[in-house]
Amino acid sequence: MLLRVPLWLAYHLADTIGIYAIGVLSLSSAPREHRLMPFWAPFLLLHRGGPDSIAAYALHDNQLWMRHLQVFLVKVLAATYVLYKYLPRDDTFLVLASFLMWVVGIGKYAEKVVAMRSGNMSSIRRSLKNQPLATHHHFHHWDQGLLKKKTIDDEEAHLRRAHFMFHICKRATVDSWLEKDPEHNTLEMLKALRKEDSKGMWAFAEMELSLLYDILYTKAAVIHTWPGYFIRVGSSIAIGASFLLFHFSDKDDEKVDVGITYTLLAGAFLMEVASLLNAIGSSWAYAFLCTTRWSWLRYASLCTGRWDRLRQIAKNIKGSIGSNRSGRRWSGELGQYNMLHYCSRRERAYKPLLGRVAAMLGFEEWWNRKHYSEIVGISDGLKQRLFEYVHMLTETGLNSQGVIRKSWGQDALEREDKGLYERIKNGRNLGVEFQEGVIIWHIGTDIFLATRSRDTVDVADLVKDIRTLSNYMMFLLVDHPKMLPGLAQNMLYRRTCQNLSDRCKNHDHPTTGNVCKMLKEILRLRDGPSITEVNHINELATTIHKERPKYSHSIPRLCYANEVAQELLDREKGKGSIAVLRLLLDVWMDFLVYAANRCSRESHAKKLSSGSELTSVIWIMTDFLNQEAYARHKD
Repeated sequence: MLLRVPLWLAYHLADTIGIYAIGVLSLSSAPREHRLMPFWAPFLLLHRGGPDSIAAYALHDNQLWMRHLQVFLVKVLAATYVLYKYLPRDDTFLVLASFLMWVVGIGKYAEKVVAMRSGNMSSIRRSLKNQPLATHHHFHHWDQGLLKKKTIDDEEAHLRRAHFMFHICKRATVDSWLEKDPEHNTLEMLKALRKEDSKGMWAFAEMELSLLYDILYTKAAVIHTWPGYFIRVGSSIAIGASFLLFHFSDKDDEKVDVGITYTLLAGAFLMEVASLLNAIGSSWAYAFLCTTRWSWLRYASLCTGRWDRLRQIAKNIKGSIGSNRSGRRWSGELGQYNMLHYCSRRERAYKPLLGRVAAMLGFEEWWNRKHYSEIVGISDGLKQRLFEYVHMLTETGLNSQGVIRKSWGQDALEREDKGLYERIKNGRNLGVEFQEGVIIWHIGTDIFLATRSRDTVDVADLVKDIRTLSNYMMFLLVDHPKMLPGLAQNMLYRRTCQNLSDRCKNHDHPTTGNVCKMLKEILRLRDGPSITEVNHINELATTIHKERPKYSHSIPRLCYANEVAQELLDREKGKGSIAVLRLLLDVWMDFLVYAANRCSRESHAKKLSSGSELTSVIWIMTDFLNQEAYARHKD
């Protein structure tokens, strides 16, 4: 939030401040007294164009691109009025410099509006209909040769392959099915993708999402075109020329005004040169060069290796001033939220001070979501298991449109035992709606893990992965319900929390008598469900299991959760602990894949603005592997 809040304020205040500043220039007497001040008006247009790394802050900014167009026209007219009314006509150099900056400002600001329009879902859908697929296949084998010679690393190879098949990702985003295209050999590229190992497939899916982010939230869609490159080259030259023209103009003004003008010109020139170099060294430039009709340019830049050297220099510069970790990779972080943890911890004797303040201000629900959640990293073992599960599911589990055929959890339960699925289904233990099923199985999982028999085999990794997925699905339900399919179950969640809290009242362990613990509780900023500290969760889960005969249909979710746990416990007696834990992990992976597949594409796109989710990576991975399986079976 320390990063997002200032960025949000800067993005949305830019229009207001720009209009206010131009209004001051046009209405006050300052431009008459300070002859250089009208020259500053075009800079308001230039800087409103913003950096190349951000065009839209959120997806709805792209949807409202007509509103941004209106603001653009108003600002251009206002800046033109200021120049026309107040710019001194006797200084030819200053007039020419102002005209150049006016043209550059309009071009950069217009580029931002066009980028927003290009990032709209309807615009992406139209572009897929009107534009042919990129002819990247000519360079696919060439890249493989470079990879074998160690000219490019694995990371760069995955990124270029993502560019090759990005048209598939765009079609998946707008729910448009991929048409077979033998000329571009899409099937061969997909077959090569099927042969990737877990790490390669994860890297590829993350790269695809990063490219999707680029066209939705940055100017990439308009930068890497002939007009986009022309604007960057032309603006750098024009600003440099403006600098020289201003230097030779009459500067009989206050030194402060002259210093401000030099600063504006120097800053604008450095920013434009940096923008040009960054655009040329971007992987998008590689995709552009691959598809250009100018074969001499493609040969001079790619076949000679000049562009690869430039690309490596750009990567080294970024690595020296930032993190070594690729900015195109998913963070690997999962949100965690546990209902039993929340209900047992909120009944403690001393509540956090900030929590009390938030409740007084009406932000209690927001505080509870943030305070009782935490972030954990996904393990390599869980990545491997998810990859294997998706790989298996895409062979037979999806229809021709890439939609999962069966209900959530059904595939995992049926593969184990069809009778098991029928018993659970008939008992309504999978829930009528998806989010209800998450609540039932989340509580049932904690009950089973707390009451299962312990054996001598080390199953710590299995248990950790189960808890991670269970807590993650509950985190999505509480904090990002739009990332889950089906109807929202907020009222059902609240009632279940109240039922769980009622079980905690007689099992609270206050920290009275210990001043240090009391202060720690009062000043605690975050109290997430740590996977390594589950004693309080196990205690509440055991209590729920012991009191199951007392439950009636007035609290059905606890009844269903106990039935799920009891089914697993009974199965453990015959199949063993490891077999049941693997079954439970498969069920949670099925929940996760179902949520990723059935979540709306717009929700996936919106979440990219704040770093994406595991479900989005799974969605892209599932879609690509299913496309390959469908095309292969069709052949």
